Amino acid sequence: MKVLVTGGAGYLGSITSKALEQAGHTPVLLDSLLVGPRQFTEGRTFYEGDIADRALVRRVVDENPEIEATIHMAARIVVPESVELPYEYYRDNVAKSLELFDELEKLGKPRILFSSTASLYALQPAFEVRETDEVAPTSPYARTKRMMEQVLEDIAKATTLRAIILRYFNPIGTDPDLETGYHVKDATHVVPLLAQTALGYRESFTITGTDLPTRDGTGIRDYIHAWDLAKAHVRGVERFDEVIEAEGAPYSYINIGGGDGVTVKELIAAVERVVGKPVPTTEAPPRPGDGVGAFANADKAAALLDWRTEATLDEAIASALAWGEKRKSVLGYE
Repeated sequence: MKVLVTGGAGYLGSITSKALEQAGHTPVLLDSLLVGPRQFTEGRTFYEGDIADRALVRRVVDENPEIEATIHMAARIVVPESVELPYEYYRDNVAKSLELFDELEKLGKPRILFSSTASLYALQPAFEVRETDEVAPTSPYARTKRMMEQVLEDIAKATTLRAIILRYFNPIGTDPDLETGYHVKDATHVVPLLAQTALGYRESFTITGTDLPTRDGTGIRDYIHAWDLAKAHVRGVERFDEVIEAEGAPYSYINIGGGDGVTVKELIAAVERVVGKPVPTTEAPPRPGDGVGAFANADKAAALLDWRTEATLDEAIASALAWGEKRKSVLGYE
């Protein structure tokens, strides 16, 4: 099948596009290149432009009438930046997505697989979160994701649009062939920062938050290999109608994760284990918008998508480190 991938030039969009291809599908990329590099679109059908440009969306569909579903990944995703630039986050993530959803439904392309976040869950005593748990997003970024979920719910109830909403935490690593990966020059996510430190590109890694209510005082997250996550998106579009029918509703929430939590200190220890040397660290207070963290119960993904994580944490870290060593030759910077 053909699948429209918004944000297809981004980190996860490009890896998901490759996973679609390996599964026998054809991705059609739509990306403004605000963040994603053009190199990640090479060899694929690509449209440069804004997801809110209705004329462009109509052109994409007119030229690719076989599109059967849309994987919506286009979004701003940096938590501290969302605190500093809330207007830009609500405009780009919410308002523009609203235009995209409405246009796709009008064009008779109602299947939307939305790449959301599990960071919007309320803190749970045991840190494990299920799809039915309370949500309490703590940053403008997480609130934009929750608003998009609510938009999809309401439109799906009123129109032919149908939505599968995948909630996940922290993807790391890249595709098996190291063709694409985390591309932001000034890294903000934990594993790229750790990778750069381990490879000697940074003097030290800063642990933000050391007195949190976790087993070692540092934030807890659910790290997942980006390739596993990409395959979850593929499985979502392949089983789209089955999932909606099983839910008995026009939308479905599904957690995607490894099913256990890893603290920041445990992650650092894993990186040290993989590289075989210590990673220099410093400590600092939590960043604006940061939460204590959680990890996803992924039983529903196993039941509805027949999906489970396959890669270990060490394998995901090794993938991230390998990409860190290669990305200069692909993108021109370390």
